Amino acid sequence: MMIDTNTFSLTEIDRIIEMAWEDRTTFDAIELQFGLKHQEVIAFMRKQMKASSFKMWRKRMGNRSTKHAALRSQNISRFKCDRQRNISHNKISKR
Repeated sequence: MMIDTNTFSLTEIDRIIEMAWEDRTTFDAIELQFGLKHQEVIAFMRKQMKASSFKMWRKRMGNRSTKHAALRSQNISRFKCDRQRNISHNKISKR
């Protein structure tokens, strides 16, 4: 699977990485905004991060039910942390 990072701006690359690190942001949300499926996000993160950072991320994300919409508790209705900035169509809104 080949991920062409040239299709993303630096801002989008940063946002994808940020979303991948967030506990409450599902892989489905990343796919909805950027078109990257779960395995493509993994490949993207491997390419963008140092090996040690990627291993730490993979260990953290492994079996984390909040990253997969199908495994989430039905009590969780939001996809992002309540402290995260408001986001509208992948553009950071001004407060």
